[in-house]
Amino acid sequence: MVDRKPKVVVTRKLPAAVEARMGELFDATFNSSDAAMDSAALGEAVAEADVLVPTITDHIDKALIGLAGPQLKMIANFGAGVDHIDVNAAHARGVIVTNTPGVLTEDTADMTMALIMAVARRLVEGAAVAQAGAFTGWSPTWMLGKRLKGASLGIVGMGRIGQALARRARAFGMHIHYHNRRPVSRPIEAELEATYWPDLDRMLAEMDVVSLNSPSTPETRHLLSAERLKRLKPGAIVVNTSRGDVIDEEALADALARGALAGAGLDVFEHEPAINPRLLNLPNVVLLPHMSSATVEARIEMGEKVMINIRTFLDGHKPPDRVLPGAA
Repeated sequence: MVDRKPKVVVTRKLPAAVEARMGELFDATFNSSDAAMDSAALGEAVAEADVLVPTITDHIDKALIGLAGPQLKMIANFGAGVDHIDVNAAHARGVIVTNTPGVLTEDTADMTMALIMAVARRLVEGAAVAQAGAFTGWSPTWMLGKRLKGASLGIVGMGRIGQALARRARAFGMHIHYHNRRPVSRPIEAELEATYWPDLDRMLAEMDVVSLNSPSTPETRHLLSAERLKRLKPGAIVVNTSRGDVIDEEALADALARGALAGAGLDVFEHEPAINPRLLNLPNVVLLPHMSSATVEARIEMGEKVMINIRTFLDGHKPPDRVLPGAA
């Protein structure tokens, strides 16, 4: 693409090992403060960069892409989701978009299972009592949770993460159900002992636990709407480690406050980083600060994927993780 080392602008602080290697390979500029760039800083970045390496905290819309200099040829996203990037606008401008799929699967599935356990067994509530020094002794009717063995888990979105979650949940003796745009292959379905529901509404009405593992698209916004929340069992648990806007968060707060649901575990939020204040005050909610993929291993593997995508493109080949318009 260029005879010199390409100018790569990274919008957030990355693991030291990743930054060190990027510094060797590219003319790289890093964000040492780790504060999310504002629109002006992003505008400066796209004006000078050959390759921009953004994260989910960066809003790369059509207007920003319009500010890019002619040298910008690639947006190598540090993350799997690209709902914060206008892929169509980038494509129209001749800018390649890539992401880092796959490396977050196991860590996100771990955290999803952890949230299911935390809500079902009231772990955060119990820990708060113990840490406050308020534990006065065992009682047969106190802090009762729900058993996972034999419970029905409804997975909404049976991609890599959904399948990894299903494997974990089976080990706990849960019955696996799922809704997807289309059924997974028969061998996978057999391995997971999973039941496919083409009708999401019918599945929701029968589940004890619902896990949302769908990408954020215009079609999935408020997929779990106020109307669908009403279909859930009164003792159901909702867990979301995908994107915040797949749930109508205000309707979820309503359902939890009136006891229409047993509880919820949320790692993502509709207006992130803001959290609905009503959720903060509910005892039957476990809230995490978007940390389902936050392992050292995942972050380093994400950085390695970014570098592979950049180097492959610079060598004149198709990047392995290119995101095409309509596929985001």
